[in-house]
Amino acid sequence: MLYVNNSHPTRLPPAVLAGINGLVLASAINTAKAEIIQDSLETDHLTLSIERIADGFEHPWAVAFLPDGRYLVSERSGQLKLVDPDSGEASTLEGMPEVSTQGQGGLLDVTLHPDFEGGNSDGDNDWIYFTWSKPDGNNSRSALSRVKWQNDQLGEVEHLFEQDRASGPGRHYGSRLAWLPDGTLLMSVGDRGSEPPRAQASDDHAGSTLRLTATGGVPDDNPFVGDDTTLDEIYSMGNRNIQGMTVLSNGEAWASEHGPRTGDELNHIQAGNNYGWPEASQGNDYATNEPIGQDSLPGMIDPVYVFEGRFAPAGLAEVTSGAFGEWQGNLLAGGLGSEKLLRLRLVDGSVAEEELILEGQVGRIRDVRQGPDNAIYLVTDDPQGGLYRLQPTDDR
Repeated sequence: MLYVNNSHPTRLPPAVLAGINGLVLASAINTAKAEIIQDSLETDHLTLSIERIADGFEHPWAVAFLPDGRYLVSERSGQLKLVDPDSGEASTLEGMPEVSTQGQGGLLDVTLHPDFEGGNSDGDNDWIYFTWSKPDGNNSRSALSRVKWQNDQLGEVEHLFEQDRASGPGRHYGSRLAWLPDGTLLMSVGDRGSEPPRAQASDDHAGSTLRLTATGGVPDDNPFVGDDTTLDEIYSMGNRNIQGMTVLSNGEAWASEHGPRTGDELNHIQAGNNYGWPEASQGNDYATNEPIGQDSLPGMIDPVYVFEGRFAPAGLAEVTSGAFGEWQGNLLAGGLGSEKLLRLRLVDGSVAEEELILEGQVGRIRDVRQGPDNAIYLVTDDPQGGLYRLQPTDDR
């Protein structure tokens, strides 16, 4: 069994795994073959190697894995790149929509349909899903679309969902995606920055996670269906800006969430829960450094874990590969400003152990994924960002 994204297993037909098809693409960027960054990184349980597979990406945001071994990398500037795993060469796939690149906006997360087959077939489920900031005059909205993968090219884009209210400035889009075992899709939407109380408004998509069908509709069993005061798409609320999200092998959804000045959180996302922002928070105001809201409030869910200092979480994955030994079942959380990669061991819904794996070796970590080849993949946020691979070595 292989994984086409960081959350949902799928069985791949042998024909898909047979080889890499030819490319008819445009706008190549400068890349290089895999380069060893560190050949022996010691951790508590493993010795790892770090390789840079490709670089030169313009503020990359996410990576997804095609069944034939190639990578898709989204760039915030609006390009979707196709990367060859052997040469590191990357090319631009044509046909993506024009995105709003103001501030933190752009082309954001990317994931494949759980039953994606690929190859040269016209598979019904060969969809690439992506989130983006959709322009709306001087404002923008968090949006979800999908595009068909057809013979190494992008087909027509289908727009599935956009948040109910456009706003500016270009901050706090959220935009992580994760598939649940029932085939529904979770999407995070940030509070959009300028009006934090929107995260407590049940008639506003901002500051929430959404649960959607594969075609962008509302599942009948969403927690607020039938509640006229709450938008049907909302799955959870009170979320400031989730930029790391994964669904564990046991079906649980977990998310890493930006606090304000400190107060970055790890949360177990469950249907109908309110996670408090901005009425309950572990963070401080940027200007005054005074606490925002209360530490805890009745009816609101406390974070499972609060990251130390200014971690700036982005990217979250479960280690599902047995090649990582005692890491299997643990979470790996990336950090932007901190440039850290943390290993978190969960026991009975709590963090029982934290280990610092990386700090500064690759830069600002935007995305973390378990790959189908048993490796861990990282994407770094930089004007010349890179795609990295972590693998256990045989040194121990």
